Amino acid sequence: MTELGEIQRIAVELATLAGAEIQAALGSMMAVRYKGELAEKTLWRDPVSEVDQRIEALIRMRVAERFPNHDVIGEEMAERLGRVHDYLWTVDPIDGTTNFVNGFPMFAASIGVLRRGEPVVGAVWCSTGHALRPGVYHAQAGGKLRFEDSDVTPKLNPAVRRRLAGVPAATANDENWETRKTGSAAIECALVAAGMLRVARFDSPNIWDIAGGIVLVRAAGGAVRQRRHGKWEAMHGFVSEPPSIGGGSDLRYWRHPVVIGAPDAVERMCAAA
Repeated sequence: MTELGEIQRIAVELATLAGAEIQAALGSMMAVRYKGELAEKTLWRDPVSEVDQRIEALIRMRVAERFPNHDVIGEEMAERLGRVHDYLWTVDPIDGTTNFVNGFPMFAASIGVLRRGEPVVGAVWCSTGHALRPGVYHAQAGGKLRFEDSDVTPKLNPAVRRRLAGVPAATANDENWETRKTGSAAIECALVAAGMLRVARFDSPNIWDIAGGIVLVRAAGGAVRQRRHGKWEAMHGFVSEPPSIGGGSDLRYWRHPVVIGAPDAVERMCAAA
């Protein structure tokens, strides 16, 4: 097996593990805290469940055991294995935690692997997908999009004239699309790759929200653009950004608007944005 093939195998294994943890906890009386607990109740956002933290800890442990020379960025923990490594794993243990803690079944566990900043492996466990069941969408650079053990080939019904777009805020009127907001960037990436969403836009995603999903979209023949310096440009990889306070730079602080989807749809959405 090639190096990327082995990384993909482990990423799928870890995404599957994350999905099992999520399903086992769904509906239980889990502990939940909010980032910024001292804020007014009306400002309570970004919940973190005990499941988020447990899953990320498990993934970090397994990556460190199997790939000691790889780095990890996760949503819930700031620890880093080493910023000089060529390979970086991005981990969002539950993307769509607000949905999850409320029992709304649209959430995902996302794992993306970058090689010198370029997304090369993605494994995204989704609570649902094109097969109407949970499972892992996965791909590696230059490979095919797969769901569990099967290839996925998006099919478009020519009788459907008005397709769906994932957007940060759904609108009642849009001349190009029927818009949807799921509450999870990672699951929207998978839905775009599998052909259920034609295009999606994210205004301020974190790297762990979309790194794995970008690999899926590219494997399905989709395009990815980011907005930098006031214009939309083809996105080939992630570039480190300086923190808001202090010196240095870190991919943890990367945050730019991104559009993903079928190339023609991406072109139209970027023109309208």
